[in-house]
Amino acid sequence: MYIIRGSKTTQILKVETHSHNIFSNYHTNSNRIPFDCGVTIEQQLEKAYLEKINVLFITNHNTLDGYHQILEFKKNHSKYDNIHVYPAEEVTVENGGHVLAYGIYKEIKSGMSLQETLDEIKKQNAISCAAHPFAVSNGIREGARYCDLMESFNSNNVDHYSNIVADKFAKEHNMISIAGSDSHVASTIGRCFNRVESDNNIDSLMHSMQRGKFIIQKTDYVSESEMYEHAHYVLSSSRDSILSSLNESHKKIYPIVKWVLDSFISHPNFKFWNLLGSLALYLSKRASKKVNINGYNPKVFENRSWKTLISLSLTPY
Repeated sequence: MYIIRGSKTTQILKVETHSHNIFSNYHTNSNRIPFDCGVTIEQQLEKAYLEKINVLFITNHNTLDGYHQILEFKKNHSKYDNIHVYPAEEVTVENGGHVLAYGIYKEIKSGMSLQETLDEIKKQNAISCAAHPFAVSNGIREGARYCDLMESFNSNNVDHYSNIVADKFAKEHNMISIAGSDSHVASTIGRCFNRVESDNNIDSLMHSMQRGKFIIQKTDYVSESEMYEHAHYVLSSSRDSILSSLNESHKKIYPIVKWVLDSFISHPNFKFWNLLGSLALYLSKRASKKVNINGYNPKVFENRSWKTLISLSLTPY
């Protein structure tokens, strides 16, 4: 949509700020589970085209791979000319939390402290955003206040409490908010989007983003079936590395885990797996509520121990 203000014509743009593709694989800092996303470049563009998205930030984990490749693909596919693709990176900091870096031209390495990461983003005159800051497993929590922006709604925060607290935190600290789909399967591209009145170039978009002119237009959650689809891709693709790692460190449980893993990969729609997934979701919601709403110590999330999280989830309120 175009609007005319005096002699100047600008656009109302539909913006997807958080989306992954296959080039995110092998960049998650996990040797055991190296696969992250099965969405090809063509699938990503096609879904963006169907959703009438004008601006697509590629936010792969700890790499700019996927951004340059999608630009090359677009050169030979004029169908996608109206989709403007811009560089970004989802950087993992030393505590496992994630920061989005918009408008960078050089890859930012993972594993640095939050402040070091933010300094590197500023050196590139780029914009930092706290990705899903109060998520159960990979948020920077109160460290979000040091970022330029806050992702106050993330589609993958299916516990709901993480988004509630993020939105409240953003308002209390007068932070600029955006919403992100955090898409890892094609169907969730555009699940959340922002609108902005801007020229469709990186300088105008960054200027509008930094001044809070992005307006959250749509927020919606991924479905359980989409969660299972993503889990099946990650586990089936990472099967060999998971079992190899397990064979070295936990030989006693290797046969059981192998059977469970192969059963899920072969029959992902078996009702038992749906029940197990629903239970995991229920436990995650309980753990998130206890920390984000009831004031339990958030350090319980820092070591990413499922044993600890399950114990926390099962204890009474």
